[in-house]
Amino acid sequence: MEARGQRRGVLCWWVALGFSVTLSCAVHVSAQIKYSIPEEVKVGSVVGNVAKDLGLDVSTLKERQFRIVSGTEDAHFTVNPNNGVLYIHKTVDREELCENISPCLLNLKIVAENPMEIHYVGVEIIDVNDNSPSFQEEDRILEISESIPPGKRFQLPAARDADVLSNTVRVYRLNQNEYFSVQIRERGEDKIPFLVLQKPLDREKHVEHKLTLTAVDGGSPPRSGTVNITVIVLDSNDNHPTFSQEVYSVTIPENIRSNTSVISVKATDLDEGSNGDVEYFFGDEISPILNDMFSIDKDTGEIRVKGEIDFEKTNVYKLDVHARDKGQPPIHTDCRVIIKIRDENDNKPKIEVTSLSKTVSESSTLGTVVSLISITDQDAGLNGKVICSLSGDVPFDLKPSFQDNMYSVVVKEHLDRESVSHYDVIIKATDCGQPPLSTFKTLSIDVADVNDNRPEFLNNPTEIYLFENNVPGNPIFSVSASDKDLNENAALTYHIVREEHRYQKIAAFLNINSENGQISALKSFDFEILKKFQFQVVATDSGTPPLSNNVTVNVFILDQNDNAPVILYPLSSNGSAEGVEEIPRNVNAGHLVTKVRAYDADIGYNGWLLFSLQEVTDHSLFGLDRYTGQIRTLRSFTETDEAEHKLVILVKDNGNVSLSATATVIVKLVEPKEAFAASDVKSAAKVEEEDNVTFYLTITLGAVSLLFIISIIVLIAMQCSKSTDYTSKYLQETNYDGTLCHSIQYRSGDKRYMLVGPRMSVGSTIVPGSHANTLVLPDRRRASEEVR
Repeated sequence: MEARGQRRGVLCWWVALGFSVTLSCAVHVSAQIKYSIPEEVKVGSVVGNVAKDLGLDVSTLKERQFRIVSGTEDAHFTVNPNNGVLYIHKTVDREELCENISPCLLNLKIVAENPMEIHYVGVEIIDVNDNSPSFQEEDRILEISESIPPGKRFQLPAARDADVLSNTVRVYRLNQNEYFSVQIRERGEDKIPFLVLQKPLDREKHVEHKLTLTAVDGGSPPRSGTVNITVIVLDSNDNHPTFSQEVYSVTIPENIRSNTSVISVKATDLDEGSNGDVEYFFGDEISPILNDMFSIDKDTGEIRVKGEIDFEKTNVYKLDVHARDKGQPPIHTDCRVIIKIRDENDNKPKIEVTSLSKTVSESSTLGTVVSLISITDQDAGLNGKVICSLSGDVPFDLKPSFQDNMYSVVVKEHLDRESVSHYDVIIKATDCGQPPLSTFKTLSIDVADVNDNRPEFLNNPTEIYLFENNVPGNPIFSVSASDKDLNENAALTYHIVREEHRYQKIAAFLNINSENGQISALKSFDFEILKKFQFQVVATDSGTPPLSNNVTVNVFILDQNDNAPVILYPLSSNGSAEGVEEIPRNVNAGHLVTKVRAYDADIGYNGWLLFSLQEVTDHSLFGLDRYTGQIRTLRSFTETDEAEHKLVILVKDNGNVSLSATATVIVKLVEPKEAFAASDVKSAAKVEEEDNVTFYLTITLGAVSLLFIISIIVLIAMQCSKSTDYTSKYLQETNYDGTLCHSIQYRSGDKRYMLVGPRMSVGSTIVPGSHANTLVLPDRRRASEEVR
């Protein structure tokens, strides 16, 4: 037996000697790399080149944040992100990490990003013979009756060795003597030394015997430990107790209540009296932990639960129970009690979340990895099998890994931050025990904004009504757009489109505040020159790439009373508004003396002219029509009437602050013959004067007609270029009675508007806020009234 132990020691020595070969050995099993290293290796030693063995590009490791994300709690290993080499970071003690577990395997999870890769590396810690066998006590006293026959066995204390496999205790040796030898019995994986009596003891020769028991492990070189055995020879009690079984086995559930009976052992002694009375106790070699877990009744041998039984801590307990009679000297015997623990579903699954980032871009493609989920359950069998799922209607899904209870949270639907900007994803892990236990964990995910929304204007197109003669540089209007994005993606700037066509030339006189969209005019507009124009404002966000949108702004210039009436007739040769009219003295009442003609460039009430007599020599002779400017006689002339009369006519418009002009007409009364002769003489001069008046009148009417035609063309073009229901047309006032006047009619939606001259229908109404320039006309299709 001793030679066989030596051969095992030599074999283990060769295995330990070859650790340098196994140090860099990598084996691919289920996409996993496994390395083997001996314990107590120097810190900084190389375990292996993980990147090379995985076939990864070493130059991209640092950029991809190649790192260990899980493993031993004390970080015994570290990986170099520059070259992918796995190093020893802290001294590895197999006994500290795995105790008696063999093989001792540590699992490392290594992650590389962009793209996300997960690799699993197993490191097996090979035991080296760094622990010597040891006994719990330095001295053991045995009392043996001299009547004990040769061949009787007495259990000795077993040595404990923290090492495993070939490095643990293999043989026991006893110092040379003539009475005793040592015998090893295997109980499972344990080797129990027994002291065997070789020949009868004689108390009269030797009262006690001094022995030394040596435990030797199988390491290379081997290590050993000793205990001193003192055998005291007693007088005879020649029958020893005998157990009904040498090994008792029982299975109990974990979490069993304290003081619950587990098993009862029974030993019998053929002696009588006190030599046959048996009492039970645990062996001295039992660990203090077991003493805290179980108790034994010394009289009945019943073993009861004393502490808390937890399968996850220990799944089997081994107790050495001794039976001793009460003879003098007492005789001992022993047995082994094996208590197996049955797992109960008493541990909830644990969820470990490794979040790559708390935010995910709304432009993320389907399948993008958001987080890594690791599920663990300390229970065994079905109690430790876990089913994982996501609760709620969320655009994410769980993708299982090739390794059990490993998942990736991936994007399964397109994200839209403007709809939902934050998700609380509830992860549910449920085991398959009875009853099943569940654990919930909330994963908070924020959706990061991308520039995917254009600025939007509330009204497009929009309209501005601006009075003429505005102050240059003052604000006239503000445009505002909104953007559903966030931060710089929603920070807007404004600018005016400046292109080379008719309206955009006017836009050159406009300025806009790029930050708030406030528009100011750099010039003063004149209604008589420009009645409307159009420009475009562009809103651009600050995203990458930037997005923009534009709005069309239609500006309508509103008339103000800034033009005084102009006298067209009478006009004297020096340009003043004076004229002389000769009429026969014998004319009847109602005779048309002359007609004062005037023109106002304004429109509406501002251009509506009224005539009145400012000064007249005889109010009973002449009358003036306030609307047409016609001067007629009110009665026939008499001999007593003066031959010359002066009439001063005041012409004023109907603006808020009315403007006016005056004309002077001298009326001379002549005898009928003189009038006839004078008319022949004067006709030639008057023809020339009327030609001049006609010339000026023609120019004025031509200008008005040209403006009228341009307005029609512009309105028609607007109707063709935009969808708003504008029905615009210009109507020439048909009832022209000598005073130059004009009117413009147009439609917007279900309303009709009219910019009028002097003559208006009594059915017209003034639009509020128009300062008497714009009239609302009843719709001809809905009412019978018409604009004259």
